[in-house]
Order: sequence, then C-alpha cells, then structure tokens
Amino acid sequence: MNSRLTRRSLFAGAATTTAAVGLTGCLASGDSGDKGGGGAAGGGTDGPVTILGAFGGQEEAGFKESLKAFQEETGIEIQYTPDQDFTTTVRQRISAGDAPDIAMFPQPGGLLEQAEAGTAVPLDDVLDLGKLKETLIPGFLESATAEDGKVYGAPMRMACKSLIWYPKKAYEAGGYSTEPKTMEELAQITQKIKDDLGIAPWSDAWNADQATGWVGTDWLEEIMLRLHGPDVYDQWTKHEIPFNDPQVLEAFAELEKILLADGNVLGGATTIVNTPFSEAPLPLFEDPARAMLVRQGNFVTGFFPEEILSAMDEEVGVFAMPTYEGGFDGQPILGGGDLVALFNKEKEDAKKVLEFLTSPDFGGPWAKAGGWLSPHKTFDESNYADETTRRIAKIAGDAKMFRYDGSDLMPNAVGGGTFWTGMVEWVEGTKTAEQVAQEIEDSWPQ
Repeated sequence: MNSRLTRRSLFAGAATTTAAVGLTGCLASGDSGDKGGGGAAGGGTDGPVTILGAFGGQEEAGFKESLKAFQEETGIEIQYTPDQDFTTTVRQRISAGDAPDIAMFPQPGGLLEQAEAGTAVPLDDVLDLGKLKETLIPGFLESATAEDGKVYGAPMRMACKSLIWYPKKAYEAGGYSTEPKTMEELAQITQKIKDDLGIAPWSDAWNADQATGWVGTDWLEEIMLRLHGPDVYDQWTKHEIPFNDPQVLEAFAELEKILLADGNVLGGATTIVNTPFSEAPLPLFEDPARAMLVRQGNFVTGFFPEEILSAMDEEVGVFAMPTYEGGFDGQPILGGGDLVALFNKEKEDAKKVLEFLTSPDFGGPWAKAGGWLSPHKTFDESNYADETTRRIAKIAGDAKMFRYDGSDLMPNAVGGGTFWTGMVEWVEGTKTAEQVAQEIEDSWPQ
C-alpha cells in the first residue's frame, strides 16, 4: 500500500468535493506519455512548458484557470498532465529521459530522491529564495532542502491539518472558548462539555479501508510537534531517534488522555476504528449535537452536510490545535503541500512559469472556486470564497513553523504500514504504546 498515493487521493477527493469550479480549462492537457517540450534536466528549450502533477478533475480546472491570465500576458504555452500514479510515473519518465519541464510533488520524499540522483535542478540560482522565505510560512523550503544544502522545490499550495472544528451555534451557546491557548485549557473545555451537556466532547473516526490508521498517525504527529517542537519532530521522522524514544511514548501518553479517557470520544475505540473517517464531523451537526469537537484538516469541509456547507460561516467554527504548557513556544502547523520542481534548466519559459507558480500572486481564481490554500502569508485573503477559509489561512499564516505529515516522510513500510496498523492496535487496546512503538522501531528498514 502506497501511503503517499493513498493520502494524496484522500486529500484530492475531499478537495474536489468542496470545490465549486465551473471553469473551462485553458491549458492543453495530455496523457502521461505526452513528451511535449520536456526532457531530462538540461534538455530542450523549444515548445510549450510541460508540467506533471498528481491532481485532476475540478482541482485541475482551478489550477488551469489560475494560469490563464499569466499565459495571456506572457504568451507562454503550458501543457499540464495529471497522473494519479504520479510517484511511479515521474520516476519512469525521468529514467527514460522524458522528464517534464516542471513536476509538482505532493510530498518532499520523492523530490529529494530526484535531488540525490542529480536529476532535479537546484532552485538556489533560479528563484530569489531570500525573498521567497519572507512570504512563505516557515518550514516549506527547509522540507525541500537536500543534504547538499540546496533547495530543490518550492510550494504551490498547502493543506492545513492542525485544525479543530466545532458546531458554531451550539458550542458558542455553551460559552466555551473559541481560541484556547493551550492543550491543558482545551482539556478543561472538554471536561466542561461532559459536565454541562452529558455528551462526548470529541468525535473521531479512522476507518479508510486498507488505509485505516492514517488519522491516528496524524494525531500522534500533532502531539509530537506540540510537545517537543520541530527539531525533535524532524529527528523522529528521519529516524535519528528511535520510534520508541521516551519522547514518543510521552506523546502516546498525552494522546491517551484525549482519545481513551472515559466518555471523551463518541462511541469510544470501537466507533473510532469502525467508522469511515469522512463521517467524523457528522455528529457535530445533528440536532442536538452529539459531540462538539473534531480534529481534521481543511479538506474535511468536503464531508460536511450540504445544508452546513451552504451556510458554513454561520454554522461552523474552527481554531488551531493549541500547544502544551512548557512545550514548543509558538504555533506549529502540520500539513502537506505540492512542491514545484524544475527538470529543464535550459528552458527560460519553464523558469518563468516556476517563478509564478511559487509566488504569492498565483492561485486567485482557484481560491475563489474553493479547495485551495496558499502557502504564502502575503497572499490576498480576499480571494478566498468564505470567512471560514480566511480564518484557516490566517491560522496557517500566523504559524511559527510548518511541518509535513510525518508518516509521509517515513519509509513506506513504516509510514504506510506498521505506523498505521500500530495506531489501530493501540487505540483498540490490543497492544500497549510501548509494544506498538517497539514493533514500529523493529520494522524500520535498515
């Protein structure tokens, strides 16, 4: 099971649901075999700029519409090829000497693999990285920096996972804080919800067929980032500290207080494991609400009931998952993003397209359609379709540090294998945190 492809498909499907794109694409779009004007790094200079990416459908329409004005102003022709099996296809095309001019990687691992192989072009001399760092949420360029110290990708969009959603009317009627500053304060809120309303404060669901468990890995990653900060998080995802390190077990203990405390989660462990992850927010919007909180990324709005979506600003509230007292000093954000990489350093038009894709000027039409977030703090937030999305953009923009989903950074045998299954075994109670952490550690490829 390819964790990266599966996770990407889940994100893309949700984003497609949320997007209300009624746009006509203006770019040419070929199949994965379209050679266009691409080639291996240092290849041809003639022809259109070819781009390979992982997203299609309505996301593709939003992407194309966001390039329309740029094409008209510059006269540059762009050919975008979507491929759901992006990870495999990009490797095959590069190996065959048929690399696209530009590729958009949904996770940094595949890009850094190409950097190590010497096929991706370092962007240090292509983009003004100093200027880019001034506008980007911190952490993105670091995630695309190879061992040689050079940057090989810059983000085109982001997904923000570190969000807690609530039913606005019912939650605010209870007088609960809409901006808790710490996880300890959030724990007090959840206890008050139990005492006041007699309901479980949290709704959670992990079932995703063969991918069941990825929601659980997100939970542990959120706790690790908040308890120990990005430096320890990086050591953990790179296996510079073992998976069963005491700091990881501390994160398990904190997660236990949230998910396994009596009455904290609607239906308990059985419901968590057996309910489709897309159904997690539904109890919040029943009348009366059967739960008050759900932790999930910005793409979860695609699973809200239609009547909630049509009045989202009035019906839905959202705040950033807070940090721990004595933990990381600042707001971290866990998420994802498409990293734009260059494979043809001879084509000046490709460099111009890459510069635009990675700038705060890209994405206005896509933002207006829905289902897209800019990784730039300076992006014009008036482009977003609703106040809820603007709120999420501000949460992300104010973050002190961004980090990619940890399981996507780990080897697939772990990130899409033992980590997923281990989290399920832990929440079900069939194995302890110590047992799970040890087994994941033992499974790490040598």
